[in-house]
Amino acid sequence: MLKRKNPIIAPSILGADFSILKKEVQLCNNSKAEWLHLDIMDQQFVPNLSFGPALVKSLKKHSDLFFDVHLMVSNPFDMLIPFIESGANGISFHIEATESRFTFPPKILINMIKKNSLKCGIAIKPKTPFSIIKKYLKFIDYVVVMSVEPGFGGQSFIPSTLEKVSEIDNFLKDEKLRDKILIQVDGGIKLENYKDIVNAGGDILVAGSQVFQSDDPIKTIRTMYQK
Repeated sequence: MLKRKNPIIAPSILGADFSILKKEVQLCNNSKAEWLHLDIMDQQFVPNLSFGPALVKSLKKHSDLFFDVHLMVSNPFDMLIPFIESGANGISFHIEATESRFTFPPKILINMIKKNSLKCGIAIKPKTPFSIIKKYLKFIDYVVVMSVEPGFGGQSFIPSTLEKVSEIDNFLKDEKLRDKILIQVDGGIKLENYKDIVNAGGDILVAGSQVFQSDDPIKTIRTMYQK
């Protein structure tokens, strides 16, 4: 995975209208979006409940986009195989759910994801320092920087995220890893701040409400696609 000239826009299904979900996915298919972001929440790791692998499998029949599954769950290990089998192309898990759980250390999850030929990401919450995942960087494909507290869509972007993204960008460059690892920024991304995020080093922009609740989602995606 190479550092790109333009960002990858990954519309988050969490911001879509679930009563017309197939239509919302087809809208993304017809846009410049390349990834589809799927937030999996278990009401334990975060205070919200979303959907499971059956829905992902169903949506996969209607799209060729890269299915980016974000596991915001307390036990990601048990979720891996169901979502791998559902058609996920990439899976990210939270370091906060694994670093203190000695039963399933991060390397086990990374190995299982990579063994099944998927892209692998590690996510960090806003208050989690980047340093905690440095030892795993050479094994993964992307870092997910949460720019809101995980659990609910429609939140405001946390400004300090820009510093964290810049820190990660500089570290990857110093370690000669920038051409191998992408930086995903998830939450509160709007038309008024996406350029700042890209300029700080963001490669993948996860946007939910800004896309699906705009008057013209396809135009919004096209606008955000340009640096």
